[in-house]
Amino acid sequence: MWTKNNIPDLTGKTAIVTGANTGIGFETAKALYEAGAHVIVAARDEQKAHTALKKIESEASGKGTLEVGLLDLASLEKIKKFADWYSEKHEKLDILINNAGVMIPPPSKTDDGFELQFGVNL
Repeated sequence: MWTKNNIPDLTGKTAIVTGANTGIGFETAKALYEAGAHVIVAARDEQKAHTALKKIESEASGKGTLEVGLLDLASLEKIKKFADWYSEKHEKLDILINNAGVMIPPPSKTDDGFELQFGVNL
């Protein structure tokens, strides 16, 4: 069985985990941090992302580093802002975990007018 213990040393690698403030995204960010990666905790709520970052640091004996990235997948403008921010700070991306998503939300739309589940999860 494959577990987080099978993750190789990720020192020098940079990872983005979307929806990293809770659930599977949180656990994935923590595992990558423990393996030595520089992990961008990407979430739409900055306070929740900072709380998750502090929780990872307190729970894990990681050798990696953590950074918060504000990313709201329901807005193309905010996605571009995140991409520009990332490009200014980082030269490369080694790992992308597209974890964030919504499932069966009430009828609603993204900032750009797309049905929410389609717009966020695409």
